Amino acid sequence: MRRLNMDWNAAGRNRLMQLNELDEFRNEAYEKAKIYKERTKRWHDKNLSRKEFQPGQQVLLFNSRSKLFPGKLKSRWSGPYTEVTVFPYGSLELKNRNNETFKVNCQRVKPYLGDPIDQAKSIILLKPL
Repeated sequence: MRRLNMDWNAAGRNRLMQLNELDEFRNEAYEKAKIYKERTKRWHDKNLSRKEFQPGQQVLLFNSRSKLFPGKLKSRWSGPYTEVTVFPYGSLELKNRNNETFKVNCQRVKPYLGDPIDQAKSIILLKPL
């Protein structure tokens, strides 16, 4: 009885409509994700500060490995270092006090605006010896 009442053509058309709707939903989700990514990239680029460095300028270097050593008040910036070369695509060649050179990513440095740091005076002991 069930086979006699089933219309195969109508069922086929209904299935094609469902597949087309599924493709439309997928395309719409793709377009919305693309718009969201464009807006997020625009917002990120707007809030990004560009750093311009020239050779001979002094900079401070961010030490990401200082997380291994305890001490909340310890500064994570070391230096100052002198820039030797500015490479394209955000890399720098720095020179330390011993005239040793090394390359770093531009995102790990910031311009140094102060006087030379005296390491002996910058250490403050909180416990008496």
